[in-house]
Amino acid sequence: MAQWLRFQHQGKSGLGQVQGEQITVYSGDLFQDPKPTGETLKLADVTIDIPCTPSKMVAMVDNFHALVTKLEHAVPAEPLYFLKGNNSFLAANQIIRTPKSYSGKVVYEGELGIVIGKPIHEGDEAQAAKAIFGYTCINDVTAIEILNRDPGYAQWTRSKSFNTFGVFGPYITTDIDPSKLTIKTILNDQERQNYPIADMIFAPAKLVSLISQDIPLEPGDIIACGTSVGVGSMKPGSNVSIIIDGVGRLDNRFE
Repeated sequence: MAQWLRFQHQGKSGLGQVQGEQITVYSGDLFQDPKPTGETLKLADVTIDIPCTPSKMVAMVDNFHALVTKLEHAVPAEPLYFLKGNNSFLAANQIIRTPKSYSGKVVYEGELGIVIGKPIHEGDEAQAAKAIFGYTCINDVTAIEILNRDPGYAQWTRSKSFNTFGVFGPYITTDIDPSKLTIKTILNDQERQNYPIADMIFAPAKLVSLISQDIPLEPGDIIACGTSVGVGSMKPGSNVSIIIDGVGRLDNRFE
C-alpha cells in the first residue's frame, strides 16, 4: 500500500508518498513510474493539493442498495451517472463555499473515489481492474434545492458543479481492497454516515468497465462511486470530514 499526494511547498508544486508524518518526495508523473528524489519533508510543513488533476469526474447516482431501498427506487440495470465540473475541484483543508447565486441548503455526500491510472476504452472487467490506480475520499457537495427545482429536468451537473463542490483527497491510496472498508461522514463531531462499500451495486472494476464502454477514461480521471443513507445539509461554519479507514480522511470547513 502507498499513499500518494501532491502538495505546495515554498511556492513550488510537489509529489510524494506519505509515510506517517513525513513525505518522501518523488519526481515525474504519478502515473508513469515517478522516482524518489531522496528528499523528505514534514507533512505539517506543506499545503496539501488535490492528489491528481482529472480530465473528468464521473459521479454515480443510486449505486448503493440501502439508499435505493430507502428512496424506493428500482435497482438500476446499468450505471447512472453525470459529470461534475472540473471547476469544482477542491483539496483537503480548503473551504467549501456557498455560491452567491444560491441561498438554499447545501448537502455533503461522503463517497469512495476510484482513480484511473491507465487509459481504458471499451474494456472488460479484467482490463478495468488493471486500469484502477487507487482510491481516494470524496465529498460530492450539492446545492440540493436546485436538483429537482424544474419538474421537467433534473439538474445534476448544475447542482453539483459550483466552485468548491468537488472535494477529493487528501491522498490516493493504492493496493487495497475497498470492498472491506467503510465510509463515515462526520459533521461537527457527529457521525452522519457510516456505510459499507460492500453494499455498492456496481463494484469498482465493473463500474470502470461499464463506464468505459461510453467514455474513454484517462489517467487521473475519477469515478465518484455514489453515496448511501445519511446525507444531510451543512450550516455555515460547519466542519465536515469524510473518513475511509485505510484510504484517508478528508477534512474541510463549509462557509
